[in-house]
Amino acid sequence: MKIYQINEVFYSIQGEGIRAGTANVFVRFSGCNMRCEMKEGPKSPGGFDCDTEFESGRKVTLDDLQEWIYKAISISTQIGTHGPPWLILTGGEPGLQVDKEFCNFFHSRGYRLAIETNGSIELPQGELDWITVSPKVAEHAIRQRFAHEVKYVRGYGQAIPKTVVEAEHYLISPAFDGLNLHTETLKWCMKLVLENPKWRLSIQQHKGMAVR
Repeated sequence: MKIYQINEVFYSIQGEGIRAGTANVFVRFSGCNMRCEMKEGPKSPGGFDCDTEFESGRKVTLDDLQEWIYKAISISTQIGTHGPPWLILTGGEPGLQVDKEFCNFFHSRGYRLAIETNGSIELPQGELDWITVSPKVAEHAIRQRFAHEVKYVRGYGQAIPKTVVEAEHYLISPAFDGLNLHTETLKWCMKLVLENPKWRLSIQQHKGMAVR
């Protein structure tokens, strides 16, 4: 049976993007093929530092993971759940591990699957219910070129992207400094959206939430 490396599982509110405000189980996969830093480089788009710990984790089977998910829901709600909710597959880079076997397992149990990917890996076709591509590589290196939403993190002074991703929704997310969003960064991103109304602003609301 295949083993997956999982950093954490928790039940919380989606804090960004088109699905913001909805209840989901977050499954954070260990490992990433990028290293996002303020300075632009081969493995970093520049403009912000990654603030997520995804290196550690534990090895689980799909049955183990399903039990972990159920416990996360039960602990958070104290009453369990009325049905399988959405799973948000995040990381790190979940595309390194998510495969057809994973998707079939949870779909067969009534779950719906959303994924947050940096776009550098082509995902299993037709297996995911919601795809968010947040590119961290040059446009020519993007392999996942279809998404329900494409979201670019932008620091002060960074231009609107010329994306190769075809999406239903196009989002600009102001870069945070830890848990702080600087006024100049927010105003800059607002300016980008006002000048490019195809795009919409998506602020990381979860960084101000106390639900976890």
